[in-house]
Amino acid sequence: MSLEFDGPVPLHIQLKKLLKDEIIKGYYKKKIPSERELMDRYSLSRTTVRLAVSELVHEGILEKRHGKGTFISSISVQDWLGSFRSFTETVQDMDMNPDSQLLFHGKKSSPDKIKELLEVDEFYLIERLRFADDLPLAIERHYYPLEIGNQLKRFDLNSAVLYDLLESTLGISLWKAKQKITSGQPSKQDADYLRLDDSSSVLQSERLISDPNGKPVEFLRSSFRPDMYSFSIEMMRTRE
Repeated sequence: MSLEFDGPVPLHIQLKKLLKDEIIKGYYKKKIPSERELMDRYSLSRTTVRLAVSELVHEGILEKRHGKGTFISSISVQDWLGSFRSFTETVQDMDMNPDSQLLFHGKKSSPDKIKELLEVDEFYLIERLRFADDLPLAIERHYYPLEIGNQLKRFDLNSAVLYDLLESTLGISLWKAKQKITSGQPSKQDADYLRLDDSSSVLQSERLISDPNGKPVEFLRSSFRPDMYSFSIEMMRTRE
């Protein structure tokens, strides 16, 4: 990416976006280039470079260490297992701003595994790219029985908190969940959405939620950036 010196967007904003994209893609492992290196590389003034870096520091993406340089902060969302929460709730608990981009929604009849889990012949898929502070963290694929999906599609699926809609608006109780977490390779398209190299791995989560009567409500399949998302659980040792 090159900077547009005659464009309408201020240069420090362009540099900030460029640096953020490069950080997300893993171009820098621990620290970013020095002010002098950035000035020389992009033919910018020291003031412009400092403004861009300062905004990234303010957003928590970078941190300055006196006499050592500017380092990449550990940007990680921690999801505690043991209770199931929405992505929005998890990100907000980390004092970050959640957001989403609707990728697809509609009726589907395959794969068979989803039909078996939901005990249906057809289902409704809602696919969204999820962000925390404008950083792409996850791709969520929500599968619902048609009667639920047809109600959810009436709402703005870009901004909706689906669990809030299910419980507060549709009156569906989310009672019990079974969840499995593994690792795997993302598809080329998913890697592009998450700004990962094709060789990168992702955390993969599968969660089946049922109502108090044991009827399946949702099957959620998610792919997370492993460098920015983690799962934690608190355990106790029991003695017989």
